[in-house]
Amino acid sequence: MAASTVQPDLVVETTDGPVRGIVVDGARAWRGIPYAAPPTGALRLRLPQPVQPWTDERDASRYGPVPPQEGALPSVGAGRKAPMDEDCLTINVTAPLEKAPPRPVLVYFYGGGFTTGAASSSAYNGRGLVERGDVVYVCMNYRLGALGFMDFRRYSTPERPFDVNTGLADQVAALRWVQRNIARFGGDPGNVTVFGESAGAMSITALMCVPAAEGLFHKAFVQSSAPATAYGPELPEKWAATLMELLGVPEAGAGEALSTLPPRRLVEAVNRLTRKIAPETEPGARAVAPVVDGDFLPQHPIDAFRAGRAHRIPLVIGTTHREGALFDRMLDILPTTQERIDRMFSRTEPGLKDQVLAAYPGYPSKRAAVDVGGDVVFWLPSVQVAEAHSAYAPTWSYRFDYAARSANLLGLGATHGMDIPAAFGNFETSLGRFQTLLGGKRTAVSLGHRFSGALLRFARTGSPGLWPAYDTGTRTTKIFDSTDRVVHDPHRIRRQAWNGYRGYR
Repeated sequence: MAASTVQPDLVVETTDGPVRGIVVDGARAWRGIPYAAPPTGALRLRLPQPVQPWTDERDASRYGPVPPQEGALPSVGAGRKAPMDEDCLTINVTAPLEKAPPRPVLVYFYGGGFTTGAASSSAYNGRGLVERGDVVYVCMNYRLGALGFMDFRRYSTPERPFDVNTGLADQVAALRWVQRNIARFGGDPGNVTVFGESAGAMSITALMCVPAAEGLFHKAFVQSSAPATAYGPELPEKWAATLMELLGVPEAGAGEALSTLPPRRLVEAVNRLTRKIAPETEPGARAVAPVVDGDFLPQHPIDAFRAGRAHRIPLVIGTTHREGALFDRMLDILPTTQERIDRMFSRTEPGLKDQVLAAYPGYPSKRAAVDVGGDVVFWLPSVQVAEAHSAYAPTWSYRFDYAARSANLLGLGATHGMDIPAAFGNFETSLGRFQTLLGGKRTAVSLGHRFSGALLRFARTGSPGLWPAYDTGTRTTKIFDSTDRVVHDPHRIRRQAWNGYRGYR
């Protein structure tokens, strides 16, 4: 049916009040809908609270402000000119024009290391998925940095308490909003698939271990998760104290400072902590991350998956071929040098150091060191999740090996984030155009068709198709590349060498 002949219903009566959307690129879109109360004033560093309902029709034609963060490239972050505000807990919905039976729902969690990211990023435009897959697409903002992923409970007072895991709790609140409201937008609340990349994928593997999230989503497709990136309580307390030192705030005044400091000051201090201090003092750990608090996140995710306590839902999990290369060249936060790797093993598993490094020919060459850093943060814990979860629920493993000519020219290869355009089937974003800058667009688009097709098939049927499920006998893994293939137990020697590594938990 031609878009010009459709009279879409743009006013939707949500459980909080009516919202009016717009038609964009042949789809209906609603933007900037609040799913929780503004986390400001007395609600800063508190768990999300219900929205104050409204009665007048609310304009949902513009994205809401993005969480406080440093300006980033609009291809994957907020953009340098994006409006920012603590009042950022909003959700966006995109749906086809035509009415139909309830459609599968895809909910995206953006990445950015828990310090940057925005649901309004051009990289996360879900229109292509909506059009091709006949789905309803959702993306939300959640709190970042100190306001969302640090533990300041030691500075609480009876008059001014602080909660922990507020960013994860925002995501749970958004998923509850989806359950209450998505049917009004044409989605099926009984068929919700969450997907995300990097910190978004980390969020999902953590949420699979959060009791409050049980039943809010039914399938998970995670790209470049770092499931071991959750700590508690010692490291989060240490990092909270370090942040106070960076801010020049004595412990006695920490509660007041956390309640009143401008978000910009917190963002600046968090950037110093995560980019300069933590990578040197605790290589391989992330100072801004989910906290194993014994309550909201009761157990470390890797341990929860192994014990069968993660939500037993179908899971697709994978990484790129050389996760660490991006960080070595552009964001130096991983253990990708001999000095950091030595320090990492001294903090974690000293007895495994020689065994592990022997599995990386040429170490301590730069390439081998970069692979060690990418593997310990992303690949190894993803393998651990796959092997654990496959004992309890259908699980599929993949690896993204496609490297555009531009990425190879920069020495990046198939590295972190390069699978985002493929997941959305959209190479018209700035990241997608970079990948096809030196040619190869036909190959990239074909790959995107297959990769996003696996995601859409998974959302609709519960299986990505194309390759067998993962088990610890065969460890079947789909390799997405110019020509796809299926392999068994890729990097077997590395996997065996890391056996017994527990990291910072």
